[in-house]
Amino acid sequence: MAIYQLGRSVFGDPRNNGNLMTIEEANALLEEWVPNERLRLHMKQVAAVMKAWAIEKENADAATALKWELAGLLHDADWEKHPDDHCRVIIEELERRQIDPEVIHCIASHGPKYFGVEPENTMDKMIYVFDELSGLIHAYSLMRPEGYDGMEVKGVKKRLKEKSFAANVSRDDINDALSRINTSLEDIIQFIIDHQSSIR
Repeated sequence: MAIYQLGRSVFGDPRNNGNLMTIEEANALLEEWVPNERLRLHMKQVAAVMKAWAIEKENADAATALKWELAGLLHDADWEKHPDDHCRVIIEELERRQIDPEVIHCIASHGPKYFGVEPENTMDKMIYVFDELSGLIHAYSLMRPEGYDGMEVKGVKKRLKEKSFAANVSRDDINDALSRINTSLEDIIQFIIDHQSSIR
Protein backbone atom coordinates (compact mmCIF):
# COMPACT_ATOMS: atom_id res chain seq x y z
CA MET A 1 0.00 0.00 0.00
CA ALA A 2 1.25 3.47 -0.86
CA ILE A 3 1.89 6.24 1.61
CA TYR A 4 -0.78 8.95 1.75
CA GLN A 5 0.54 11.28 4.44
CA LEU A 6 -2.17 13.80 5.25
CA GLY A 7 0.23 16.38 6.66
CA ARG A 8 -2.01 17.30 9.58
CA SER A 9 -3.51 15.76 12.67
CA VAL A 10 -6.42 18.12 13.39
CA PHE A 11 -9.62 17.65 11.44
CA GLY A 12 -12.97 19.36 11.36
CA ASP A 13 -14.26 22.16 13.56
CA PRO A 14 -14.96 21.63 17.28
CA ARG A 15 -18.12 23.69 16.82
CA ASN A 16 -19.46 20.73 14.83
CA ASN A 17 -19.27 18.32 17.77
CA GLY A 18 -22.37 16.15 17.65
CA ASN A 19 -23.13 16.89 13.99
CA LEU A 20 -23.68 13.49 12.38
CA MET A 21 -25.16 12.38 9.10
CA THR A 22 -27.77 9.65 9.16
CA ILE A 23 -26.94 6.10 8.11
CA GLU A 24 -29.19 6.66 5.11
CA GLU A 25 -27.13 9.71 4.08
CA ALA A 26 -23.89 7.78 4.57
CA ASN A 27 -25.16 4.87 2.48
CA ALA A 28 -26.23 7.29 -0.26
CA LEU A 29 -22.68 8.67 -0.30
CA LEU A 30 -21.32 5.14 -0.61
CA GLU A 31 -23.66 4.34 -3.48
CA GLU A 32 -22.39 7.41 -5.30
CA TRP A 33 -18.70 7.07 -4.48
CA VAL A 34 -18.15 3.29 -4.35
CA PRO A 35 -19.40 1.27 -7.34
CA ASN A 36 -17.51 -1.82 -6.12
CA GLU A 37 -19.95 -3.94 -4.12
CA ARG A 38 -17.17 -5.89 -2.40
CA LEU A 39 -15.62 -2.67 -1.10
CA ARG A 40 -19.02 -1.41 0.07
CA LEU A 41 -19.55 -4.72 1.87
CA HIS A 42 -16.19 -4.35 3.63
CA MET A 43 -17.16 -0.91 4.91
CA LYS A 44 -20.58 -2.12 6.03
CA GLN A 45 -18.98 -5.01 7.90
CA VAL A 46 -16.48 -2.75 9.66
CA ALA A 47 -19.36 -0.40 10.51
CA ALA A 48 -21.37 -3.24 12.05
CA VAL A 49 -18.45 -4.41 14.16
CA MET A 50 -17.64 -0.86 15.27
CA LYS A 51 -21.24 -0.18 16.29
CA ALA A 52 -21.49 -3.48 18.16
CA TRP A 53 -18.24 -2.85 20.05
CA ALA A 54 -19.34 0.66 21.02
CA ILE A 55 -22.61 -0.63 22.43
CA GLU A 56 -21.44 -3.89 24.01
CA LYS A 57 -17.97 -2.97 25.24
CA GLU A 58 -18.08 0.80 25.70
CA ASN A 59 -21.70 1.15 26.89
CA ALA A 60 -22.17 3.81 24.23
CA ASP A 61 -25.37 5.78 23.90
CA ALA A 62 -27.12 5.98 20.52
CA ALA A 63 -25.27 9.11 19.34
CA THR A 64 -21.86 7.70 20.24
CA ALA A 65 -22.64 4.35 18.63
CA LEU A 66 -23.62 6.23 15.47
CA LYS A 67 -20.22 7.97 15.47
CA TRP A 68 -18.48 4.60 15.58
CA GLU A 69 -20.74 3.20 12.88
CA LEU A 70 -20.25 6.18 10.55
CA ALA A 71 -16.47 6.03 10.88
CA GLY A 72 -16.53 2.36 9.92
CA LEU A 73 -18.96 2.93 7.08
CA LEU A 74 -17.01 5.78 5.47
CA HIS A 75 -13.37 4.95 6.22
CA ASP A 76 -12.57 3.74 2.68
CA ALA A 77 -15.19 5.77 0.80
CA ASP A 78 -12.62 7.46 -1.47
CA TRP A 79 -10.40 4.40 -2.01
CA GLU A 80 -11.94 3.30 -5.31
CA LYS A 81 -12.31 6.59 -7.17
CA HIS A 82 -9.37 8.45 -5.58
CA PRO A 83 -6.70 5.84 -4.79
CA ASP A 84 -3.88 8.40 -4.87
CA ASP A 85 -5.72 10.68 -2.44
CA HIS A 86 -7.12 7.99 -0.17
CA CYS A 87 -8.52 9.44 3.06
CA ARG A 88 -7.88 13.02 2.02
CA VAL A 89 -10.96 13.22 -0.22
CA ILE A 90 -13.45 11.73 2.24
CA ILE A 91 -12.00 13.83 5.06
CA GLU A 92 -12.46 17.03 3.04
CA GLU A 93 -16.00 15.97 2.12
CA LEU A 94 -16.92 15.37 5.76
CA GLU A 95 -15.37 18.67 6.78
CA ARG A 96 -17.43 20.37 4.06
CA ARG A 97 -20.52 18.70 5.49
CA GLN A 98 -19.54 19.95 8.99
CA ILE A 99 -19.43 16.46 10.49
CA ASP A 100 -18.27 15.82 14.06
CA PRO A 101 -14.43 16.03 14.20
CA GLU A 102 -14.19 12.75 16.14
CA VAL A 103 -15.63 10.84 13.19
CA ILE A 104 -13.20 12.53 10.82
CA HIS A 105 -10.18 11.94 13.06
CA CYS A 106 -11.15 8.29 13.44
CA ILE A 107 -11.18 7.84 9.67
CA ALA A 108 -7.85 9.69 9.37
CA SER A 109 -6.23 7.40 11.95
CA HIS A 110 -7.26 4.01 10.55
CA GLY A 111 -3.80 3.53 9.01
CA PRO A 112 -1.25 5.52 11.00
CA LYS A 113 1.83 4.56 8.99
CA TYR A 114 0.07 5.54 5.75
CA PHE A 115 -1.76 8.71 6.80
CA GLY A 116 0.57 9.94 9.54
CA VAL A 117 -2.26 10.27 12.07
CA GLU A 118 -2.00 8.37 15.35
CA PRO A 119 -5.08 6.69 16.88
CA GLU A 120 -5.86 8.67 20.03
CA ASN A 121 -9.08 7.47 21.64
CA THR A 122 -10.72 4.05 21.83
CA MET A 123 -12.78 4.61 18.68
CA ASP A 124 -9.62 5.39 16.70
CA LYS A 125 -7.81 2.35 18.04
CA MET A 126 -10.67 -0.04 17.36
CA ILE A 127 -11.16 0.92 13.72
CA TYR A 128 -7.43 0.27 13.26
CA VAL A 129 -7.81 -3.12 14.96
CA PHE A 130 -10.90 -4.15 13.02
CA ASP A 131 -10.09 -2.94 9.50
CA GLU A 132 -7.54 -5.50 8.32
CA LEU A 133 -8.84 -8.39 10.42
CA SER A 134 -12.37 -7.88 9.15
CA GLY A 135 -11.15 -8.22 5.57
CA LEU A 136 -9.12 -11.34 6.29
CA ILE A 137 -11.98 -13.02 8.13
CA HIS A 138 -14.38 -12.27 5.30
CA ALA A 139 -11.88 -13.67 2.78
CA TYR A 140 -11.70 -16.83 4.90
CA SER A 141 -15.51 -17.11 4.90
CA LEU A 142 -15.52 -17.04 1.10
CA MET A 143 -13.25 -20.08 0.86
CA ARG A 144 -15.35 -22.13 3.31
CA PRO A 145 -18.36 -24.00 1.85
CA GLU A 146 -20.31 -23.13 5.01
CA GLY A 147 -19.14 -19.51 5.09
CA TYR A 148 -19.22 -18.10 8.60
CA ASP A 149 -21.18 -21.04 10.03
CA GLY A 150 -18.96 -22.96 12.40
CA MET A 151 -15.98 -20.68 11.80
CA GLU A 152 -13.47 -20.99 14.64
CA VAL A 153 -10.81 -18.64 15.92
CA LYS A 154 -8.07 -21.23 15.37
CA GLY A 155 -8.95 -21.42 11.66
CA VAL A 156 -8.63 -17.65 11.31
CA LYS A 157 -5.32 -17.66 13.18
CA LYS A 158 -4.01 -20.36 10.85
CA ARG A 159 -4.86 -18.22 7.82
CA LEU A 160 -3.32 -15.19 9.51
CA LYS A 161 -0.01 -17.05 9.69
CA GLU A 162 -0.18 -17.92 5.98
CA LYS A 163 1.36 -14.86 4.38
CA SER A 164 0.08 -15.93 0.95
CA PHE A 165 -3.54 -15.95 2.13
CA ALA A 166 -5.23 -12.55 1.71
CA ALA A 167 -1.74 -11.26 1.00
CA ASN A 168 -2.96 -7.66 0.78
CA VAL A 169 -3.89 -7.78 4.48
CA SER A 170 -1.06 -6.24 6.50
CA ARG A 171 -0.03 -8.52 9.35
CA ASP A 172 2.24 -5.73 10.61
CA ASP A 173 -0.72 -3.37 10.88
CA ILE A 174 -2.73 -6.02 12.75
CA ASN A 175 0.07 -6.57 15.25
CA ASP A 176 0.61 -2.83 15.71
CA ALA A 177 -3.10 -2.23 16.22
CA LEU A 178 -3.41 -5.04 18.76
CA SER A 179 -0.43 -3.65 20.71
CA ARG A 180 -2.47 -0.51 21.40
CA ILE A 181 -5.42 -2.21 23.11
CA ASN A 182 -5.96 -4.53 26.07
CA THR A 183 -7.92 -7.22 24.25
CA SER A 184 -6.48 -10.45 22.88
CA LEU A 185 -6.30 -11.37 19.22
CA GLU A 186 -8.54 -14.36 19.94
CA ASP A 187 -11.27 -12.21 21.49
CA ILE A 188 -11.13 -9.72 18.62
CA ILE A 189 -11.41 -12.47 16.02
CA GLN A 190 -14.39 -14.02 17.79
CA PHE A 191 -16.10 -10.63 18.08
CA ILE A 192 -15.70 -10.00 14.36
CA ILE A 193 -17.00 -13.46 13.46
CA ASP A 194 -20.01 -12.93 15.68
CA HIS A 195 -20.92 -9.47 14.41
CA GLN A 196 -20.10 -9.28 10.72
CA SER A 197 -21.37 -12.66 9.60
CA SER A 198 -24.90 -11.34 9.05
CA ILE A 199 -23.84 -8.38 6.92
CA ARG A 200 -24.32 -9.15 3.24
